[in-house]
Amino acid sequence: MTEPGRFRDRRERKYGYDFVDEVLVVCPHCDGCAVVAPCPERSSVRRRLRCAACGYAKDKTVNSVVVGGPVDPWFRRPVWLRATCRGHVLWAYNGRHLDLLKSYVAARLRERGRMEPGAPQSLVERLPTWLKTAKNRDEILRTIRRLRCAIPSSPPPPT
Repeated sequence: MTEPGRFRDRRERKYGYDFVDEVLVVCPHCDGCAVVAPCPERSSVRRRLRCAACGYAKDKTVNSVVVGGPVDPWFRRPVWLRATCRGHVLWAYNGRHLDLLKSYVAARLRERGRMEPGAPQSLVERLPTWLKTAKNRDEILRTIRRLRCAIPSSPPPPT
C-alpha cells in the first residue's frame, strides 16, 4: 500500500490503454453521459455505446483504435470527464483514470515503477508538463473533484 503523499508508478500503459475497458462519453442523442463498453456477447473488438438517460444504443466493430486523447477510441465521441484547467483540457476516460491522475497530482513524492529494458513509457511518464508542475496542483485537484462529481452514481451496464 502506498502511503499518503507518495505515488508509485504501476506502469499503466502509455496513452491510457489500461483504462479504455469502459469510457464515459457525451451521448450523441441527448448530450447526457453514455458508456462505451465491450459487448458482452461479442468479440473484444466490438463495443456498445449506451445511454441510460435516453436509451440510445449503438454497436460498432473496429479493428484498430486511437487511444490517447479526449475522445473515446471507438465511436470518437468526446469524453464526459473533461474540463478546462490552467488553459488546457484535463480529461479522463473513467473514474479509475481520474483516480490515477488525482493520486499522481496530489503526491509530493513521485516514484517510477520498475522499468524493463525496451519497455515503452508509462502513462504518467507521458503526462504533459503543466499537469506535473507543483504550482498547478491545487487548481488541478479542484478540477478533478468537479469531474468526480460529474460521474453518474451508477453507469448503465453494457447490455
